[in-house]
Amino acid sequence: MTMNSLDSVEIKAFIPAHSFDRSQQFYQDLGFTLKSSGHGIAYFCHGTCSFLLQDYYNAELAKNLMMHLLVTDIEAWWIYIHKQDLAQRYNVKLSAIQQQPWGMREFTLTDPSGVLWRIAENV
Repeated sequence: MTMNSLDSVEIKAFIPAHSFDRSQQFYQDLGFTLKSSGHGIAYFCHGTCSFLLQDYYNAELAKNLMMHLLVTDIEAWWIYIHKQDLAQRYNVKLSAIQQQPWGMREFTLTDPSGVLWRIAENV
């Protein structure tokens, strides 16, 4: 066995969904593309980023899960989400953009199941 045999291709997180249909619509409204859905798993991607939404919910897991999405234009993302009125439509939290001491500008967004997304841009 060589190290080339141990090459990896991709890593994806499984995101829990309290309401699978509602969460699928939320992520599509957020700008992710639904590539496939079946057997309790929905595959979402945006550019080279992807994750799996699962028709499974555990409140403790959802409220302690955090995703980080690195983007090239933080203002464009925040304006898009704001114009989509996602916070109001889905009763979720959207923060203002903040400068972080670790060299990023970011905002947070919760999904309908309570998963926290940190959407950030390197400064």
